[in-house]
Amino acid sequence: MSLYQIAHLDNDQLHQIYTLEEELDLCVIAMEPGLELAQLNDEQLAKVQQVENELGVTLIVYKKC
Repeated sequence: MSLYQIAHLDNDQLHQIYTLEEELDLCVIAMEPGLELAQLNDEQLAKVQQVENELGVTLIVYKKC
């Protein structure tokens, strides 16, 4: 299953995103296909959830970066 990662943009593309953000007064995150979610065992999942709880964030774990 191919999932999405943060897009790799050149300066012109970044400028287009910044312009859109300013026009809409919103925050935009550009994503592109390319990563696969990791299949975690119970022990790994527990470790990830512990860090999520400690940091107050949601983590998305991929097979490879």
